[in-house]
Amino acid sequence: MERGTNILLSAILALVVLNGVVWQILFAATYGSTLSVIFLNVGQGDAIFIQAPSGVQVLIDGGPDRSVLRELGSVMPWWDRTIDVVIATHPDADHVSGLVDVLERYRVSYILEPGVQADTPQAQSFLKTVANEDAVYMHARRGQEINLGDGATLKILFPDRDVSNLETNTASIVARLVYGETSFLLTGDSPDSIEKYIVQLDGRELASNVLKAGHHGSKTSSSLLFVGFVNPEYAVFSRGCDNTYGHPHEDVVAVFNRFETKILDTCIDGRVTFVSDGQNLTLE
Repeated sequence: MERGTNILLSAILALVVLNGVVWQILFAATYGSTLSVIFLNVGQGDAIFIQAPSGVQVLIDGGPDRSVLRELGSVMPWWDRTIDVVIATHPDADHVSGLVDVLERYRVSYILEPGVQADTPQAQSFLKTVANEDAVYMHARRGQEINLGDGATLKILFPDRDVSNLETNTASIVARLVYGETSFLLTGDSPDSIEKYIVQLDGRELASNVLKAGHHGSKTSSSLLFVGFVNPEYAVFSRGCDNTYGHPHEDVVAVFNRFETKILDTCIDGRVTFVSDGQNLTLE
């Protein structure tokens, strides 16, 4: 009986190992030498998963609830319980609430946030969870470059100062992801005042293939000037279908239409996935 049990356990272990090997092969075939940027479908909120060609993983924001775990489970192998970098663009609930669950489930190496204060239960819960995480914690500042390996970099464009006393949306981290000839501009909930400021700082260096529309398509973001300098091929609205804010605002949609930008919407399209080989960008 004991011998039969040992044989069964050995067989189960062999299947588990084989399954892990299969996942590794599929994972390498899917992501090897390519950059994947996935706008997760988390309802009214932001969550962006980045898989670099080197295998480095970044999660920018975590949405409003535990739905981010379901989404991560769909884009990461079941055995992968690590994320290299987590970035909270700002402490609003629709960006950090899900990160509490992420930090409890995954081992994270680096955590970046802008340093703005928010006296809300969600923000305090996030900070408490961060304090219990064995990760390098830092404030994001302009000029920082996160080397994702194999030629992929994530450059912080804003904040460029202490933002502890700013309104939370205004303090949002703005970052530009570059891999070869392809690029993504990721703006959190930055308002048009910050967009115009970044135009003054970076001008034509803002040009990117993909723009995450600021503040879920709110009329406070995606100004004509900013979109003109970014000149994106694609714009992504990360938002819930039943949101009470009127996102995306018709004026914002009109701005993107003016530039003949293809609009993608997590409400309509669900999870939005881009894959880049450094030369060509593919929408999957």
